[in-house]
Amino acid sequence: MTLDDLPAVHEIEHASFSTPWPDDAYRAEIQANRLATYLVARSGETVVAFAGIWLMVDEAHVTTFAVHPDWRRRGIGERLLLTLLDVSLARHAREATLEVRLSNVAARRLYEKYGFRPVGLRPRYYSDNGEDALIMTTEPLAGLEMQERLDGLRAALLATDADGGAAPA
Repeated sequence: MTLDDLPAVHEIEHASFSTPWPDDAYRAEIQANRLATYLVARSGETVVAFAGIWLMVDEAHVTTFAVHPDWRRRGIGERLLLTLLDVSLARHAREATLEVRLSNVAARRLYEKYGFRPVGLRPRYYSDNGEDALIMTTEPLAGLEMQERLDGLRAALLATDADGGAAPA
């Protein structure tokens, strides 16, 4: 993600979340947060999704993840999540964690497919409606079980890439 991507990121953010981050938050993350890595997925020149992590000691914490509503159900979220996990591994993260709304079943299924499992709740985490957040984490990213899972999922995605889908950048 670059500063030039921010207008598209804000559009996706506002289309995806009832309480989007403030407009200056991503600029600050990109320019000043040494722990942060933010990625976008593009179809041609169009930003269609974005995601971010903070690497805190040996944990990659997924801070945000969104696919534009017009681009959902095309495997873009999977490609982006796999790329986040690859970046996490490259930066020597031991595991990845995130919070997700209990009601966001589609996201929870995606995260579970990629090896995240529920480990706790954050009561009343979301400020818009007081909904609880489900805390999810992975097994060790470099572990054999996780690597076999990611290799299999990567192979499945590569087999469907011939359609010219959006790719994380």
